Amino acid sequence: MEQYLDLLKETLNYGEKRSDRTGTGTISLFGLQRSYDLRDGFPLVTTKKVFTKGIIHELLWMLKGDTNIKYLNENGVHIWDEWAKPSGDLGRIYGKQWRDWGINSKLRVDQIESVIYMIKFNPESRRLIVSAWNVEELHMMALPPCHCFFQFYVSESGYLDLKLYQRSADLFLGVPFNIASYSILLSMVAQVCGLKPRRFIHTIGDGHIYLNHVEQVKEQLSREPFALPKLELNPNVRNIFDFKYEDIKIVNYNCHPAIKGWVAV
Repeated sequence: MEQYLDLLKETLNYGEKRSDRTGTGTISLFGLQRSYDLRDGFPLVTTKKVFTKGIIHELLWMLKGDTNIKYLNENGVHIWDEWAKPSGDLGRIYGKQWRDWGINSKLRVDQIESVIYMIKFNPESRRLIVSAWNVEELHMMALPPCHCFFQFYVSESGYLDLKLYQRSADLFLGVPFNIASYSILLSMVAQVCGLKPRRFIHTIGDGHIYLNHVEQVKEQLSREPFALPKLELNPNVRNIFDFKYEDIKIVNYNCHPAIKGWVAV
């Protein structure tokens, strides 16, 4: 995961101090990009322990189109609690846009189902896109989407690539989640489409380190990475909506201890 560590170094060395919505303050750098080749191993950060259970459950939750934290909480995941209403609802965030995009509050589109159909039957299309940035419904979301737009690419040799555009990226806490989550999604889509996962390309608009994470980042950069783990999916799952937690395993994950950092709300 040298690519990820280089993101941290680059931002620390060349970023500018900026105020932000949370009042915490950041060191920010604009226009970052890294590519992770899944053939080299599963791109999970090893210089600190990452909450893989939370990554997997959150992805499954979004793929269900769910926007209430009840499922997450029942599975010991509390990463969305700060933004939820007392009812647990988060409004029309990621999962709703992926599975139930609204156009003029009338036409509904299941973008995940549609993009998988196109990958199978029109693989050379340049429209293999899923967007969570629904301008009409931003006011109905507890938090506007940070990772807001992704596109698939099918190679003639049978590989599937995925490129994500992320408008805002918390490099210490959020980005390790994002890299792992979209790499799992890429692998799941590849499996159900009869393809092989290849590259996850991560494009970031505003990449930032919160000022209360600077010492944690320096500690992380002082550690030597371990070899990458491996992702194993249940090969019998052929429909993306049939995946369950136990169908997704990350094996041989050797890592340094976790480093605490408070989320900026």
